[in-house]
Amino acid sequence: MLQLFLSEPYWKENITDESVEQRKALLNELESVIWSLMLVEGRSESRLWLCNAVAEMRSIKPRTQRELFMTLLRSKPLKRPLVGQLLQLLFQKEPQKAGNIIAKKCYLLENFFKGNRSRILQWFSNFAGTGYVDHTKGAKSLSQFAFVNRDICWEELEWKGKHGQSPAMVATKPHYFLDLDVERTVENFLEYVPEFWSSKEFAESLKDGDILTIDNNFFISIFVDLMYKDDLKEVWEIIDEFLIQQSFSFLCQHLLIVLGEQDLMVFLDLLRSYVKPRLQNVDCHDSFDQLLEIILSKCDSNNSLDQLLLLNAVAFQSRQLIRFIREEGSQAQQEKVKHVVFQICKPTNPKDSFSPILRECFRRKSLETIKWLGLQSWAFYCYLSEDCQNSSSWEKLFVGNDISFRKSKTYPILDHDQLLEESESEQDNRSARNKRKKRQKHRKKKRRDLDFEELDGDEFADVIKNRPELHSTSSDWLLSTDGYSTTWSSADLPEHISKHCFFTWMKWVFAE
Repeated sequence: MLQLFLSEPYWKENITDESVEQRKALLNELESVIWSLMLVEGRSESRLWLCNAVAEMRSIKPRTQRELFMTLLRSKPLKRPLVGQLLQLLFQKEPQKAGNIIAKKCYLLENFFKGNRSRILQWFSNFAGTGYVDHTKGAKSLSQFAFVNRDICWEELEWKGKHGQSPAMVATKPHYFLDLDVERTVENFLEYVPEFWSSKEFAESLKDGDILTIDNNFFISIFVDLMYKDDLKEVWEIIDEFLIQQSFSFLCQHLLIVLGEQDLMVFLDLLRSYVKPRLQNVDCHDSFDQLLEIILSKCDSNNSLDQLLLLNAVAFQSRQLIRFIREEGSQAQQEKVKHVVFQICKPTNPKDSFSPILRECFRRKSLETIKWLGLQSWAFYCYLSEDCQNSSSWEKLFVGNDISFRKSKTYPILDHDQLLEESESEQDNRSARNKRKKRQKHRKKKRRDLDFEELDGDEFADVIKNRPELHSTSSDWLLSTDGYSTTWSSADLPEHISKHCFFTWMKWVFAE
């Protein structure tokens, strides 16, 4: 029977250094096998796991998250991938704020359109046809400016027909603008009408931010220059507001993944200064983000990203890690993992097999000791996933580790109409054909008027008798580990038990 070490050990017990080193050697061997895969094939995936874990932290307040990301944005050298990704998110979620900035710098867009037929047609070809209310986007600004300043620019309008249109004619029939040669007209404006590119008509067309969708990269470059060359206060203000308004989870999921490893460690070091973990009074099933805070609080300049990647993988990403090993690992690597896990979980002397490590962790309270706890809990996860395949093995585990349990009495959720139809059809098969029609009519009425819960005792008993899959499932339990609050299936139990172990050990080690 697997011993989970859920009873707090007696810290003063006599434990030899040899037993400590033996257990360390096994855990270090497991770490080595994991890294043989993760350092190459799985490094980017393990980074994504860590970023997602950080995103789940709930203690970070809006002003704190703003300070964190603004510190990164203001730091040197320029973190262009981060800035570019942030501006991309800003353009998507708050385009009008960016549009207002562009409108005040609209003269910068002269180069945006110069020599680019595609951009010209996308922005300036939106003239309204017959029956439509008004032109839109750049077409509206072009027509308005042409009417107001017709004495200086009307002759620069190029028409597709044999002759041009007069202002008076186009004023009464705006759809005539559909005959405008947009590309040649805009090229004329670029060369001969510089007033247009700083006009209020053109600026007004930019305020909603639709222009950003034509080429995000161009506008990202403009905004980077406005931020870092011009240090434009207005740009920094809208970024400041954006960082406060968005959730910490959203920002982490979209921004951390673009950071290089060195910059990611800078962010985690900054984050560490804001976390104030409180572990002793927390319920374990709502606080794995607080476990991550404990881990971050134990980091220092001597800790590498590798340690955090490994610890996050074994402590919080049990399923993902074992899935990755099964999908990407060679047969030899998978067998090696199984072999080491078996040695860890089935020691020669189970009484003191893990107590030495717990005492060592209690003494040092370092990131390395947390790594040992994480590796041990992940070994439990692997072992339970393979070894506990039936109800009796789980119940033996519960009893042997003083985990109180109750079998769940819930039934699968089925469609009520389907349940009634199937149960009555069995009766119909035993009845005469002329009686079947009568029962079908009665069944339709019951579908409308009754729910499954409204069956009387005899009807319910017949249904259960003829549908064995509706019996209480023997592989679902309510456990004392979470106060009997959740029904656990065999598929979910390995992860629940291993995380419960990790949390329990962490509370012992880091209790104040």
